[in-house]
Amino acid sequence: MANDREILREIWEGKIPVCFQIDSDETDVEPEPIYLLISRLSYFPLVTDKVKKHFLRFLSNENQDGEMWFECGGALIKWHYPIGVLFDLLVGQDAVLPWNITVHFTKFPEDALMRCPNKEVVEAHYMSSLKEADCLKHKGLVVSAMQKKDHNQLWLGLVNDKFDQFWAVNRRLMEPVADQDGFKHIPVKCYSDDGSYLQKLITPNTETGQKRTLQDLLDDFSTPGRKAVEARIHGITVPNDTPLQWLSEHLSYPDNFLHFIVSWTSI
Repeated sequence: MANDREILREIWEGKIPVCFQIDSDETDVEPEPIYLLISRLSYFPLVTDKVKKHFLRFLSNENQDGEMWFECGGALIKWHYPIGVLFDLLVGQDAVLPWNITVHFTKFPEDALMRCPNKEVVEAHYMSSLKEADCLKHKGLVVSAMQKKDHNQLWLGLVNDKFDQFWAVNRRLMEPVADQDGFKHIPVKCYSDDGSYLQKLITPNTETGQKRTLQDLLDDFSTPGRKAVEARIHGITVPNDTPLQWLSEHLSYPDNFLHFIVSWTSI
């Protein structure tokens, strides 16, 4: 079980300063931008009610019913990715803060973004990811054994930024498989610079019982023409000798996945 509580809390308290500015084509006036400090672990639809309220009064009546969407330097922001993943992927280690994001209410890019009409859609996506992660770790046995109130506590802990409320339930998902020194598989998503991600079945231990490390994972994702050399998560470059089981217990996002931004080199 994840037992290094200070690390868990440091990850939980990670925040990003963001400057939201509406696109100049959306309105005839130039409203002031709005600045927010938002959690790396959350999702944009959960933390941008103030942004929508701030800009709606500057829109024409026909544009006020449009779904709000975002871009960063021309790159579309996929709301179903955790905010920290998007920041690390789109801005990277050399970011100049605050993170500048452009707000739109018209011309929704149907072919590139999923719509998100309400927060219930975010909740459904989150719970689906959580169940997928539990299937990898525990064959789905932990989430299926939880009651509805437990699912609600996880969700509300995330939405309301309540560390203790969330971890009172999430700790059950961080228990290794019974009679084993680790999970069955490690839930991992590895992202490339183009925003695509790779998934494979990753075990925490070798067949001889040795703990597998981040280097083993990078080797798993490398190909004859491309070598994975480094991985970042929560803005941190992780030492390649770190055990995967420890990473999963302590650095996973609330959906219980490790979301790595991977650097590659040609070979």
